[in-house]
Amino acid sequence: MKKTSLQFLQAHTNLANVTNGLVPNLFAKTNQMNGGKITYDLFVETVEQVPIAISITDKKAKILYVNEEFSRVTGYQPEDILGTNESVLSDKRTPKEVYYDLWHTISSKKVWRGTLCNRHKFGHRYIADLTIAPMLDEQGMISYYIGMHRDITLEHEADKKAVNQKLLIESVINSSPMAMVVIDDQDKVILDNHNYKALVSDLDKGEPATYFLHKLRDEMGGLWTQLQSKEQGFNHREFRVEGKGGRRARWFSCAGNWFKENEVHVDAFFEHATKQYLILTITDITRQRRQMEERHIQTLKTIMAEDERVRSIRETLLGAIHQIQMPMNQIRAAEQILKHKGDGQNAGLLQILQQIQQSGEEAIATMQKCIPEIVQTTLISVNLNQILHEVLLLNDQRLWSQGIDVQWQPQAQLPALPGSENRLRILFKQLIDNAIDALSASETGEQRLKISTDADDELIYVCIEDTGPGIPVEKRSKVFEPFYTTRPTGGSQAGMGLVMAKEIVNQHHGFIDIDPSYDLGCRFKISFPRYRQEPRGVA
Repeated sequence: MKKTSLQFLQAHTNLANVTNGLVPNLFAKTNQMNGGKITYDLFVETVEQVPIAISITDKKAKILYVNEEFSRVTGYQPEDILGTNESVLSDKRTPKEVYYDLWHTISSKKVWRGTLCNRHKFGHRYIADLTIAPMLDEQGMISYYIGMHRDITLEHEADKKAVNQKLLIESVINSSPMAMVVIDDQDKVILDNHNYKALVSDLDKGEPATYFLHKLRDEMGGLWTQLQSKEQGFNHREFRVEGKGGRRARWFSCAGNWFKENEVHVDAFFEHATKQYLILTITDITRQRRQMEERHIQTLKTIMAEDERVRSIRETLLGAIHQIQMPMNQIRAAEQILKHKGDGQNAGLLQILQQIQQSGEEAIATMQKCIPEIVQTTLISVNLNQILHEVLLLNDQRLWSQGIDVQWQPQAQLPALPGSENRLRILFKQLIDNAIDALSASETGEQRLKISTDADDELIYVCIEDTGPGIPVEKRSKVFEPFYTTRPTGGSQAGMGLVMAKEIVNQHHGFIDIDPSYDLGCRFKISFPRYRQEPRGVA
């Protein structure tokens, strides 16, 4: 039968006295604590077979006892190790500071717990999770040390691999050109990267994840819940974020994927429990959108130029017809007077007037045939913020060259308006063009153009104000009349601009007024109903 290390010790007279005094003493103390229910042999077998490497040394770390698990962990049999110093297990890779702390602690009659790099009998290293406790005699003096340790090499390697894997994942996430964030089922940010952190200050929207989650849920509606329940992802959800402090708007594209992870808390040890997370990526596509926007603006410029050409022809012809009809009415009145007199002496004059009248009517009819038609358009949902933004871009060069300070203050969540995009674009371009012209003629030092949008439960509001010379009170009621203009004689406009603006507002069932309380220049206030009504021939 294989001898235990205790039996081996007892066979050596030079250590027998120590051992025979130590083990029974340990047994006595343990047995006393357990009410005398453990036999001495059971105690010895328990210590021998416990799955923890146990060693007992004297005050100078000379090994007096080891159990079977100690031999299995270290490779040293009792006959190899007993009587030698515990330092035989030490490896130079363990820093001296660790050993200093160990001896300082146990010499102070305290228990030391820590990790050492030990060397196996066959030369390979292993990580030992070690506890050393001093054993005191009846006088309270240290008599022996008991050490217990486990080989945690595999656990250490697994922990290191997990840490390395985490660092690798974080490195990959941080190197991504996109903002990435992991969100739990309570919308709490669990993990993010550097680009995401930059959004916190750049967007000025609080927690960016919360902001974009709100926009995504609003846009996707029931689809969000459907994709989440099936763990199906989404892509290319684009959002425009209005800038603050004079900064331009930015565009972001969002994509997301849901995944589940096993819970690690104690309650889930015997029961399979998972928690769902969302990986959300937020890509700044402002540059691409601006390039698209520039192409779009160029297209709009072409369309608007053609539209303005057509409308200019219409204005010119309508103006000419209006100018011809005034003397024609006078000729018609003179003709009626001569007919009423019945005087034959004026027959020649009457004939001439009739010829002029006929020629005039033929000229008017010809001009009416030449008036170009404007294609009627259907009403669609229109974002007035987008329309105003486009008009500002159309005038970007003029605004920049004249040093006009533009204050763009849109309401972030402006409701859509049922209307004609092109007609509304013409409306606001006319009003902004007027404002720029007024600022150009202004002799004041400040040149400011402010555009704001707002809405309530029934109406959508647009306010366009400038710090130009303004419109005199006595002329404000006339600026919406045909062919009336406050510009100097000889201007290129025929005086139909605000008439067209009012016409477009009326076609959208809205109202346009000049704010009488604004005395720093001119302020136009436009309001539109939020809900679709029967169109009034929108073109």
